[in-house]
Amino acid sequence: MGQPWAAGSAEGAPARLPLVLTALWAAAVGLELAYVLVLGPGPPPLGPLARALQLALAAFQLLNLLGNVGLFLRSDPSIRGVMLAGRGLGQGWAYCYQCQSQVPPRSGHCTACRVCILRRDHHCRLLGRCVGFRNYRPFLCLLLHAAGVLLHVSVLLGPALAAVLQAHTPLHTTALLLLPWLMLLSGRVSLAQFALAFVMDTCVAGALLCGAGLLFHGMLLLRGQTTWEWARGQHAYDLGPCHNLKAALGPRWALVWLWPFLASPLPGDGITFQTTADAGRMAS
Repeated sequence: MGQPWAAGSAEGAPARLPLVLTALWAAAVGLELAYVLVLGPGPPPLGPLARALQLALAAFQLLNLLGNVGLFLRSDPSIRGVMLAGRGLGQGWAYCYQCQSQVPPRSGHCTACRVCILRRDHHCRLLGRCVGFRNYRPFLCLLLHAAGVLLHVSVLLGPALAAVLQAHTPLHTTALLLLPWLMLLSGRVSLAQFALAFVMDTCVAGALLCGAGLLFHGMLLLRGQTTWEWARGQHAYDLGPCHNLKAALGPRWALVWLWPFLASPLPGDGITFQTTADAGRMAS
């Protein structure tokens, strides 16, 4: 029989390096934004009401971003601490030789986390943790608010970058935007100009990446699929868009996007899942 995982096992602890690198990049973005707003051209000219709304939007975005990052990292999606011994009798259960345990359907072993993940979707390289049953909701909200924050930063840095670009030829401008490292190493731009162009490039690219990820996972969410199941064309757990949303986000699925700490308990346990065939038999 399988062995239950002991809570707090160190073997599956996620690697810290990706998280450290992501935090360093976020700090660089924050420092560049502070430099431009305080010592550079400053924010775009706005009236009192527009400035208050912009500050409120920034606070809302940052609170949601940091809150969802915290929830994502604190929620352990693995089988650690989950009593699985004696439960591996249903269809779709398997035995993981690395974990030495029975694992339920939709689970998968992650070589990076070194443990099986309940309803495993994929391993997030930027945060160094797998996306699974318990942290899928903060991951989706994180994509949404990360894209919003990066777009907001791009708008705030826009006037400073425009002032730099207007002072040079179109060829120089194109090279600075596409090859900022080459322009820095060749001595054609100052370190401050390079930092501005590099941060702006990464913010725009990050916003596009987060937006594309949100659209992709939104499609999976409505279909009741994981990335692994989508790649293999499996639709065994598609119970309709409304049920799929509640299964992944909880009963208050429409409101969890607005506040990370809103109570919306997930209806399942990450071990047993209703299939399309089960729903058909119940309806007949």
